[in-house]
Amino acid sequence: MSMIESDEHTALRAAVAALGQRHGRDNGRDRDDGREAYDALWAEAGKLGYLGVNLPEEYGGGGGGMAELSIVLEELGAAGCPLLMMVVSPAICGTVIARFGTDEQKTRWLPGLAGATLTMAFGITEPDAGSNSHRITTTARRTTDGWVLNGRKVFISGVDIADATLIVGRTEDARTGRLKPCLFVVPRDAPGFRRRRIDMELHAHEKQFELTLDDVHLPADALVGDEDAGLLQLFAGLNPERVMTAAFALGMGRYALARAVSYAKERQVWKAPIGAHQAIAHPLAQAHIELELAGLMTRKAAHLCDAGDDIRAGEAANMAKYAAAEACVKAVDQSVHTLGGNGLTREFGLASLITASRVARIAPVSREMILNYVSHQSLGLPKSY
Repeated sequence: MSMIESDEHTALRAAVAALGQRHGRDNGRDRDDGREAYDALWAEAGKLGYLGVNLPEEYGGGGGGMAELSIVLEELGAAGCPLLMMVVSPAICGTVIARFGTDEQKTRWLPGLAGATLTMAFGITEPDAGSNSHRITTTARRTTDGWVLNGRKVFISGVDIADATLIVGRTEDARTGRLKPCLFVVPRDAPGFRRRRIDMELHAHEKQFELTLDDVHLPADALVGDEDAGLLQLFAGLNPERVMTAAFALGMGRYALARAVSYAKERQVWKAPIGAHQAIAHPLAQAHIELELAGLMTRKAAHLCDAGDDIRAGEAANMAKYAAAEACVKAVDQSVHTLGGNGLTREFGLASLITASRVARIAPVSREMILNYVSHQSLGLPKSY
């Protein structure tokens, strides 16, 4: 595949970048009271078709894929206004429903997800399961008229603003008795579906929640896709999640680097701008190189996702997420360091990224678990667990 972006992708980047400039970090989005600005950006991005660029055209989407959606998130991040809910709503939930949902589910959800009139959260992480999806204890029991869900989830983003949450539960296989993963759409106001906000040091518009599902009764059509294909459907959503996390990290890294480069060109302590000194210039150049390399891997992963090559996409998406997260953290750290004391002020908007950049290292899967994946799956090395 070509590593050079098409004219259409270049035009998409330019258009989204222009949108980001109108709504960027300097326009009040970084303040604690920036909810209105965030909502305005989300609404306009949906109206322009950017939120649903990966969804089928017959349901109001753009007919593209992860290649296009990741461009949207990256460019908004580079402008200082990333929309983290893009990772879960159109990317994970939209992809899963578009690929595996019934006609009724597609009609119910996809137009709204594409047009920003509906939002969906995604619930997989549990307090005792960590990154081990095989230890998920949320269970779904079949009844005469549907399902009953019981369990807990933790660190679930945006549940308060989402119309529903796509919950990963486990059902009992009728043949083997073993539990297998399945996906269920749980409306926000479903009886027994409770949430508790987690107090985070990270200040973001998308809040984090612990969820409790206590005998949540759902109709039969709450199940997404085939009951016997849950694992396939699950990974069809997790690969886009990793690609979008990489795009999120790339955008943040680019934003921080741009602020640092601008400062280094103008800040003068002796006779020349500080950017003329190699001790400043070389680390910024290195950060730029590493972001560019991570961007290439992200495009490869997006291409494989869109080609339906789930196995190779899994490897590439994990690698892209790892590379982009590392590049982002280094870019943010070097950018803050370049500005010195100014890097820790609210005026320059970089200090908060020290915490935010770590999100890409930790979520949705830690860098150590990605190294496990690559060592086992790519290199064929034995497991230590």
